[in-house]
Amino acid sequence: MRATASYEQRLATARLLHRFNFGPTPGQYEDLLQRGLEATRETVLKHGIEDPGLNSAPALTLPDLGPYPTPNTSAWTAFWNSIYGGNNQLVTWWLDRMTLASYPLNERMTWFWHGHFATSISKVVYPLPMQVQNNTQRKLALGNFRDLAREMVLDGALNFWLDNEENYVESPNENLAREFMELFTLGVGKFTQDDVTSAAMALTGYETTQWTGAVSLNATGHYSKPITILGRTAPFNAQGFAALVVSLRQNANFISDRLWFRFVSSTTSPPPNLAAHFNDRDVASLVNALVRSSAWTNPANALVKSPVEWFVGACRALKVQPSSLNQTNLQWDLSQMGQIPFNPPNVGGWPSGQAWLSGAALQYKFAVAQLVVAAGDLSPLSVPSSKMVQACADWLGVPEWSRRTANSLAAATSNPSEMVTAALCAPEYLVSA
Repeated sequence: MRATASYEQRLATARLLHRFNFGPTPGQYEDLLQRGLEATRETVLKHGIEDPGLNSAPALTLPDLGPYPTPNTSAWTAFWNSIYGGNNQLVTWWLDRMTLASYPLNERMTWFWHGHFATSISKVVYPLPMQVQNNTQRKLALGNFRDLAREMVLDGALNFWLDNEENYVESPNENLAREFMELFTLGVGKFTQDDVTSAAMALTGYETTQWTGAVSLNATGHYSKPITILGRTAPFNAQGFAALVVSLRQNANFISDRLWFRFVSSTTSPPPNLAAHFNDRDVASLVNALVRSSAWTNPANALVKSPVEWFVGACRALKVQPSSLNQTNLQWDLSQMGQIPFNPPNVGGWPSGQAWLSGAALQYKFAVAQLVVAAGDLSPLSVPSSKMVQACADWLGVPEWSRRTANSLAAATSNPSEMVTAALCAPEYLVSA
């Protein structure tokens, strides 16, 4: 006879699966409840091994579309068709990867870094540089942050997004310099305007090929004399600047705080020793510390799922490959919910929390839930009607339905599609409680 898991174990197991793995696959939540919390931790932390799910994910090779053709020509029309088509393919490709991964931690961390180094195709235009950036973030997602920062400061999509191709010695553009310190590595108020001015000089001379994302240094356009940044005087280039800011104690504090905010809680403070797990700037060590934290049973540490996280979780539970759905409808609905991959609203990335729970967003969530349920495998509800409500919670990884939700679901047991649609839009699933 199986032992009944406590509410605290159900809560911790659900939070770990939803926040680090996008949510459970069918049967996974029940299995891990039986195997215990340590087995859950080990499961969500798996990465760096052969992933059979990703082996089945469609590959995507985007072409080099070259510079803009002459307007109002057939080449112009074909060019923009390729741009829009490539953008749609890119979104679908990544949604498939998130959904199909057998060990999703690496894709989940890639999603985190995408929001952290927020870059939007709305300005970059070309899908190829966005995929190049995405692959770089995926490669280094759980590696050393020193390497990731060094790659990002010379990433073509990010350089173009933050106007570094307009950064000249005679007329510095400070966008990349400021945001690299404020949003990516150190945080607000940890540097001065003089530091921004000097850092911008360190970033002069870098030229970006917009259609490929290739970045090269034009030595004649680079300011190579000694400058002072954050108290250090030297002849800096981009990678030297990145190495400097990442070496500072504040960088460990800032990045560990950001992971706590996005994975654990936006309302409670991280433990004072969390940054110590990031002393060597090893991302995997920091994630391991979060997963093994005692925070997972604290009721205050609820997080609202973002639209993409909610959608991917639903697809994983119902065994639906996103590319099998109507992409026009899906991507429109995601955009109306306020979140679609590769198109964050600004360099600060997407919002969090209550912003995702508006009435308008719920309307589009309902439409997407219907889309997923119509294509999904509902066999986990092949149980007597008296057990369907609990079976639905165990299937989707919900610790406990409220009485109101349970009553609503019980009223729909004669129509499993309607029941699952309601469950996917219920507060207990929209929020990683």
